[in-house]
Amino acid sequence: MAEPVKVRRLTDQEGQRLQQIVRRGSTSTVRYRRAMMILASAGGNRVPVIAQLIQADEDTVRDVIHRFNEIGLACLDPQWAGGRPRLLSPDDEDFVIQTATTRPRTLDQPFTRWSIRELAAYLRKVHGRVIRIGREALRMLLARRGVTFQRTKTWKESTDPARDAKLDRIEHVLEHFPDRTFAFDEFGPLGIRPTAGSCWAQRSRPDRLPATYHRAHGVTYFHGCYSVGDDTLWGVNRRRKGTANTLTALKSIRAARPDGAPIYIILDNLSAHTGNKIRRWAKKNKVELCFTPTNASWANPIEAHFGPLRQFTLANSHHPNHTVQTRELHRYLRWRNTHARHPDVLAAQRRERSRIRSEKGIRWGGRPLAPAA
Repeated sequence: MAEPVKVRRLTDQEGQRLQQIVRRGSTSTVRYRRAMMILASAGGNRVPVIAQLIQADEDTVRDVIHRFNEIGLACLDPQWAGGRPRLLSPDDEDFVIQTATTRPRTLDQPFTRWSIRELAAYLRKVHGRVIRIGREALRMLLARRGVTFQRTKTWKESTDPARDAKLDRIEHVLEHFPDRTFAFDEFGPLGIRPTAGSCWAQRSRPDRLPATYHRAHGVTYFHGCYSVGDDTLWGVNRRRKGTANTLTALKSIRAARPDGAPIYIILDNLSAHTGNKIRRWAKKNKVELCFTPTNASWANPIEAHFGPLRQFTLANSHHPNHTVQTRELHRYLRWRNTHARHPDVLAAQRRERSRIRSEKGIRWGGRPLAPAA
């Protein structure tokens, strides 16, 4: 039997970059959809579930995953063929890209960064190699090879000494116990304000939202729970994060599997998740808490599902208060849980319920994973 298609283990930089693309959504559609495919696969989702999440063909998802395993994040920008043959050789192009991504001071130039003009001039007179290329051709070459002019940013690498052990454990439970693996995280803060987004509209007649200056509603946090095996997302809005609210969410996950068998919950190591009260409850109720490494929250499977939640409930919205915002959020969750499931998952769920009914001799009293109203 062939091994299921999945992405290799992400590095910290790759995970953070994919998480940024999915959460912000302010990029091209191709990059956004491909980033969601990769992040969802890294979270343990199988190809059929990812195809339903992205509304793409399963073969497309497999191709993107294979391509990422080969070339990394460069797969987010596919290079489609076309146009006249390039005048520069591949070696010349590689040299241009290497020079452009090297700090000028390293090459004994008195700049902290390149401009297109200075880079083109340097390439014409570099010792031992002369590359004659115009500024527009140089700009197009850089864009084609994924080199853009951007702000310098800082990044955090996980310093968790147990990073590999935690990632190994998360991968193990996702692989061997998907029907008993859940993910938990907070999503927010969610404020009451007109939020920019996108929609279909007549050309030159964009849909506009009013501006606000006084925001007296405060914020809330969506405490989200995701069932990996059932591909179900539910949760509730709270005014703040805290141990009490986290424990309530974890109890709702435990109630989703009332047979008393062990379950596994993936969550980050926020202080509201690691208290002694939560640990004692988890030990007493056969719940294993699988913490993601520090600065590696991308390893949580729920992250891939927060992107659509933001795009379809917050972006392009103007909710008058938190009550309406919460109602619309849960309305979307009900729609998502009804339409996003793969037929194979539903069949497996029915078999599991029939098995429990026959073994325990009890009447199944409805679906326990309904989203909170």
